[in-house]
Amino acid sequence: MLQIEEVNQLSNEDFIELLGGIFEKSPWVAKKVEVFRPFASFDQLFERMSEVVGNVPKQEKLELMRAHPNLGNKIKMSDASTKEQQGAGLQDLTENELASFLKLNKAYMDKFGFPFIIAVKGMDKSIIYQTMEKRFLQPKEEEFEIALTEINKIAFLRLKEKIKQS
Repeated sequence: MLQIEEVNQLSNEDFIELLGGIFEKSPWVAKKVEVFRPFASFDQLFERMSEVVGNVPKQEKLELMRAHPNLGNKIKMSDASTKEQQGAGLQDLTENELASFLKLNKAYMDKFGFPFIIAVKGMDKSIIYQTMEKRFLQPKEEEFEIALTEINKIAFLRLKEKIKQS
């Protein structure tokens, strides 16, 4: 785990390599943020990353959302997503659970145009499924904002694994 001072000293390439996966398959966030170095703290770095995502056009936010995998799918995912889903038991679904997740994932994607996104750390598969059912009932614009909030939660947790909070 690095200190913020060490992160500030990284080359541009190493900075982007270190932080390029904080937002799922979106190294453009790290590229846009690295020009703001040095950062005084972990919190300042995270706030800047969140601002970058918050200030891009809606289409770019939608592309970021679409970079996230469907929960429970047995597809190639980023290492971080695989680890997060394993921790919630989503890689060990029974056949019936998998069928239910896949059906709800498809309905959710058809309705909203992006996969269901939730910070799964500390959750189990039943809570995640219940939350997905509940959020499926949300209006599109509200769910879009909820998904962005969840993306920021995921990014915060991933950043905490790489950089010591100060």
